[in-house]
Order: sequence, then C-alpha cells, then structure tokens
Amino acid sequence: MEMPAGYRDPTGRHGAVTLAARPEPIAFDASATALIVVDMQNAYATKGGYLDRAGFDVSGTGPVTAQIARAVAAARAAGIAVFWFQNGWDPDYVEAGGPGSPNWHKSNALKTMRRHPEMNERLLAKGTWDYALVDALTPEPGDIVLPKPRYSGFFNTPLDSMLRARGIRTLVFTGIATNVCVESTLRDGFFLEYFGVVLADATNQAGPPSLQEGALLNIETFFGWVSDVAAFEAAVGPAARLAAE
Repeated sequence: MEMPAGYRDPTGRHGAVTLAARPEPIAFDASATALIVVDMQNAYATKGGYLDRAGFDVSGTGPVTAQIARAVAAARAAGIAVFWFQNGWDPDYVEAGGPGSPNWHKSNALKTMRRHPEMNERLLAKGTWDYALVDALTPEPGDIVLPKPRYSGFFNTPLDSMLRARGIRTLVFTGIATNVCVESTLRDGFFLEYFGVVLADATNQAGPPSLQEGALLNIETFFGWVSDVAAFEAAVGPAARLAAE
C-alpha cells in the first residue's frame, strides 16, 4: 500500500502489516495484536434480549454479527489472538454494585428489571440465555473468554496482564455497543499505552444511529483509529503477511 507523503508508522515498528484507517493508516505486528469481540451476547444482539426489552433497536445487529464472523476468521488465520467479552453479573447481582454504585443507577438492564418486576427475568445474569454469546459466534479452543462487570473490559478483569504477558500492543475492536462498551474499553486501553482500532462495520451502537457516527468520530480524533473488516482482511491476509516478512 502506498503511504501518504510524510507518513510515519505511529507504533515505531518496522516490517509490520499496514491497515488502511482513519485518520491515517496504522502499521502493526499481527503477533502483537488481539481482536476484541465486545459483548456479542443475546442481551445486546438478539430480539427478546435485554437491549430489545429496554426499548433499543437491535435490528441492525444481524449484519454486524456477520462482519464480526469475518473478522474473527481473518484473525485466526493470521494467528491473531481473539478475546471475547461477556458483560453481566452473578445471579444475585452482587457484582452490579447496589445503590451505592453509579452502575446500579445507570445500567439500563438493572433499571428495566426494577421497572418491570413482573417480567421475572434475570437480565445479564451469568448462566442465562440473555448472558450467553449469540449462536452465530462461537469461541474456539485458544480463544479467551472474559467476563466483565462494567462497560470497560479493563475494569476488574485480568485483560491488561493477559495482553502484556503475550506482548500485545494493538487492539482491534468489534462488537456492541460502539458508544458504550467498545469506546470505554478502547479509552482505557489508550491510557495504558495500547493502540486501539475499531472496525466500524463490525460494531453497532446502543441508541440512535447518530451515536455511532459520534463515537467513531470521537475515537478517530482523540483515542485511536477507525477501519473496516475488508481492510482488516487485506492487511492480515497471506499476501500482506508475506510482504511484511
């Protein structure tokens, strides 16, 4: 790929594959990269899940799921580690924090259950259908599945230590929701010196479509890079990896 005049690899690495992205291309070493799949659970992506019950539109999650499957396949073929997040809490909701936590007040799942006790549903509780990953996306041996109790995948999880132990510096994000859990995790990664890239067509927002545009603009302006699945496939495919060697 021809780089624009004055282009410099922001990671400082040489011989890495290069991903077409906004606001500029970014080079990374596939062996030092992880693909992050954020909260692709029935709660967030399936009709009848928590997000749907709370009044959010989940009609756009089908195409996003298909794009994530493509990104996961490309990552596995390139030897890139795949991390799957599941957001939720223990069945008694002790991990949710209670009234002394802002999470208790802001979590739409918890608010929905309080408004509709007649539903008798344990939304985002571990072990439930709501908490489970969607059927179309299945972790394989060698993938890592991490539960997380808050929006950010770095909060009260071993993610940082797992990444550092593997020498991973670049995080490629897919999943739901771009404006909540994806952006929260990428922001925390930014402050921990990780390079964050979002594959826009493999993410979906919670709320009106304007939130997707706003979240992506905020990320590319202040915290990371924005690309898409086709560009990721091209960057980590056999031809690109061979050229980088």
